[in-house]
Amino acid sequence: MADTSSQDNDERRGHARTPIELKVTYKRLNTFFHDYTRNISKGGTFIRTPKPLDVGTEFLFKMLVPELLDPLTLRGRVQWVVSVEEAAEEGAEHREPGMGIEFLFESEDDKLMVETTVERLMKKHLGERAFAKLMGRA
Repeated sequence: MADTSSQDNDERRGHARTPIELKVTYKRLNTFFHDYTRNISKGGTFIRTPKPLDVGTEFLFKMLVPELLDPLTLRGRVQWVVSVEEAAEEGAEHREPGMGIEFLFESEDDKLMVETTVERLMKKHLGERAFAKLMGRA
């Protein structure tokens, strides 16, 4: 099920995002998928995939973060999708097929750990100055 709203994906986001590519793995119908993030924020990520899950699907996935010894195991909910067909439409040259994921947390400690990790990644990939500006702290 694709999101057919005319609202731009950037307008639906509640958190600033950083372009980053991290490997993610998840299971769908007894098959493991290995895809990559396109960007990440404290509240979610976009997973590039030609076979997105349906909007509303909750699932567990692992995100491989180079700075961590073990992958982050996260729970997320598919908020919107871009199908292969939508990504190929005229005027969609910057769109990739995939799914926008909202992170779901079991506890405040889990949320803080993920937010701290994401903030560290954002600083590393953007630099302190750009990070501060993006987060409205400059």
